[in-house]
Amino acid sequence: MSSSDPQARPVKQANKRGAARLAAVQALYQMEVGGTALLETVAEYENFRLGSEIDGETYREADAGWFRDVVSGVVRSQTEIDPKIHASLPTDWPLSRIDTTLRAILRAGTYELSNRKDVPVAVIVSEYIDVAKAFYTGDEPGLVNAVLDRVARSVRAEKPGETRTARRGAAGGEPSA
Repeated sequence: MSSSDPQARPVKQANKRGAARLAAVQALYQMEVGGTALLETVAEYENFRLGSEIDGETYREADAGWFRDVVSGVVRSQTEIDPKIHASLPTDWPLSRIDTTLRAILRAGTYELSNRKDVPVAVIVSEYIDVAKAFYTGDEPGLVNAVLDRVARSVRAEKPGETRTARRGAAGGEPSA
């Protein structure tokens, strides 16, 4: 598409981990709504979706290992993840009231904040805000930001404001290792 195309909209190029996070959220949604099993869902994504073309739509190449870790980690740790999210939501919004896609985003982000200490908080929160923006145009990305910020403070013992300050400089995506 050219920049003069009225249908063109700027798209942030996702890195392989970002694409894995987006696919993980889609897989978690599919598992919750469709009742598909973990191994079946992961195999479907790895064999037919990640980096593939389906119905004229090309899925970005993703870090399959990262995808597997997030999806299986959320499933394995959901009984620890959900209370962390619930404690970070407004009191009148129980987790069960949250939209299925948004719930998948919050679970994946909370899993990474709790278990992937090798990735900076700012990167995780920023990436899941971007995932939320792929699905929502309203206030949902702000809710993802607020909830994951609260979760980060509780699981990583950060002082209020540290993640917000760090996030301003996190536009570059994943740190190089």
